[in-house]
Amino acid sequence: MSQLNLFKFHFNSFMCTRNKLNLPSTKDIQRTFIDFPNNEIVSYVDYFPEAGETHCHIYSYPSSMEYYDHATNNFPGGLFKYVRVVSLVDEHPFEHEFFLQIVQSFPFIEQ
Repeated sequence: MSQLNLFKFHFNSFMCTRNKLNLPSTKDIQRTFIDFPNNEIVSYVDYFPEAGETHCHIYSYPSSMEYYDHATNNFPGGLFKYVRVVSLVDEHPFEHEFFLQIVQSFPFIEQ
């Protein structure tokens, strides 16, 4: 039986967190992928207390996705050659450095 050597994926999850729960951290999420030694896994969690929401981004890197939805101030960077559309969201104003990082990470952006 052959084994899967490489698994490409991109997950976004959105949770209503108006009631305080034991929410996962980025470290918690990274630990769940310890059995994927051939993959670089990127994950980050954004908490939006005013909206009562939590957004979790998990994807394999390098990525072949064409859209990057809900990038925030926590965006970890990287090079995304195939992304053409990016959407931004955050409860806090974006800093100038954030936009510089977006331009570097998404060189082929159309929207």
